Amino acid sequence: LEMKIFFKTKAEIDKMRDVNRIVAEILNLVEERCKPGVSTAELNEVADRGLKKLGALSAFLGYATPPYPAVLCTSVDHVVVHGIPRKDVVLKEGNIIGIDFGAIKHGFVGDSARTVMIGQVSDEARKLVEATKRSLDLAIERCVPGNRLQDIGWAVQSFVEPLGYSVVRKFVGHGIGRAMHEDPQVPNYGEPNKGLRLKAGLVLAIEPMINAGGPDVELLDDGWTAVTRDGALSAHFEHSIAITENGPEILSR
Repeated sequence: LEMKIFFKTKAEIDKMRDVNRIVAEILNLVEERCKPGVSTAELNEVADRGLKKLGALSAFLGYATPPYPAVLCTSVDHVVVHGIPRKDVVLKEGNIIGIDFGAIKHGFVGDSARTVMIGQVSDEARKLVEATKRSLDLAIERCVPGNRLQDIGWAVQSFVEPLGYSVVRKFVGHGIGRAMHEDPQVPNYGEPNKGLRLKAGLVLAIEPMINAGGPDVELLDDGWTAVTRDGALSAHFEHSIAITENGPEILSR
C-alpha cells in the first residue's frame, strides 16, 4: 500500500512542540511518583490530573479496539509496552517501569516514553535501561534530511545487538501529527541507506523497545499488555522528533 506522508509546516511544528512539552512535563510528574509502594493506578491519576491542569486531552484513553482504558501506559519489568495501570500492581524496589504518555492539543498529538528505575536495581536492569536510552539518542542523530528511514532502525539494532540484547519487531515507531499513528512506520531495525528519504517537515515518534532476552512478545488477554515471551526484562524510550533543515529537534524534551 502506498504511504501517505504528511509533512508539517513551521506553524504546525510549533503546535506540536507545545503539546509535546505538555507530555514531557506530565511524564516528569509521573516519574517523580515512581517509588516503591506506589501503584500504577496512582501514576495514571497523576497523569490524568496533569492533563486537566494543562488543558490537554488524552491521546490514549479510548484509543483503538478494545478501547484503551487509561491515559498512561505502565509497563513493569517484563512488560514491553501498553501495560494497563492497576491498583494491584504496586512498584517495588528493583523494578523498572516504562511510562508511555500521549496528549492532544491544538489538533496535534504529542507522544513520549521513558523507562524509570525504582530504587536500587540490578546491574542487568540498569545496563538494559541505559543501552535502550542510548539507542534512542543514536537513532535521533540519524534524523537529518538526506538520510533514509532504515538508517534510524539500523542505529538502534547495530548498537544493542552486539551488547546481547534483542530488538522487538512486533511494535515500531511511527509518523505523528494530527493522528497519533501516521505513515511511515519506523522499525527499530533495518539496513543502512534503505527506505524513504528523510526530508524537513517529517515528524516521527521514534521508540526503541529492547529486550534483555529474545525478541518475541505475547499479548495478554486484556488485548493490550505485551510481555516478553521468555519473561526477560524489557525497556522502552520514545521521543517525538521533527526533522528540520538544521537537523533533528526533540519536541518532547
